[in-house]
Amino acid sequence: MTYAQLFSVYEAELLAVGEEPESLSFVYRGLKNLDLTAFVLLLRQEVSAEERDVIEQIFQQLKAHQPAQYILGYEDFHGLRFKVDERVLIPRPETEELVDLVLSENSRANLRVLDIGAGSGAIAVSLAHARADWDVVAVDISPDALTLAQENAERNKVDVQFILSDLFENISGTFDIIVSNPPYISPDDKAEVGLNVLASEPHVALFAEEEGLAIYRNIIEQAGQFLTNNGKIYFEIGYKQGQQVSDLLRQHFPEKNVRVLKDQFGQDRKVVADDNG
Repeated sequence: MTYAQLFSVYEAELLAVGEEPESLSFVYRGLKNLDLTAFVLLLRQEVSAEERDVIEQIFQQLKAHQPAQYILGYEDFHGLRFKVDERVLIPRPETEELVDLVLSENSRANLRVLDIGAGSGAIAVSLAHARADWDVVAVDISPDALTLAQENAERNKVDVQFILSDLFENISGTFDIIVSNPPYISPDDKAEVGLNVLASEPHVALFAEEEGLAIYRNIIEQAGQFLTNNGKIYFEIGYKQGQQVSDLLRQHFPEKNVRVLKDQFGQDRKVVADDNG
């Protein structure tokens, strides 16, 4: 049997259980460090018993709804590589857009930045890597997540201060930028979440009460004490939350300009409060 034939059989089975068939080749290529050309050439060859076992093992993990990135042990984000496992959410492309937005709108040196809900450290580490002169602080309620985030900071050779904190609980001082991709999925919307996400990714980082708005409300109600006079707030949001999150910001920061921005797919995905009218 050739690689192409074997992949075809397993991909059909993955599709039947609601998983993306492309995940199999994605993981195999990553584990074997194969570029696309090398993989395409490989497909014509006969599969050895040893390699068949490797592919079978990957298939079984994917069939059990294990995310591809957890199997590989990493995810690439904003040009950097982040270790990921069941302690943290897998960084998403939408969050890369949030990082790009913060960087594009803030070119000043020596800004102080607070990332709430550090997770893998993707936001904080990416910002610190792009702006070495910024003072980046990141908080999370999970000690396990912070351990992994610190490892990712060291891997990518950046200096980020990680603090165990429930939102602002252990934070002092003021910040020029507060950025957050908090848990924002309503428990009622669980059916919209992929099986591999529900089976493997930490629910505390996914779901929030008040139709997914609870963490936004808590951050917004306290943020005024921790923002500089011209400080900015950047949120990633769920695609249905633009109006509600922007209304909360306008209520608590009537002097600021509040914007709802769409992602690459045309969905509401970011909300910003700043002084740029």
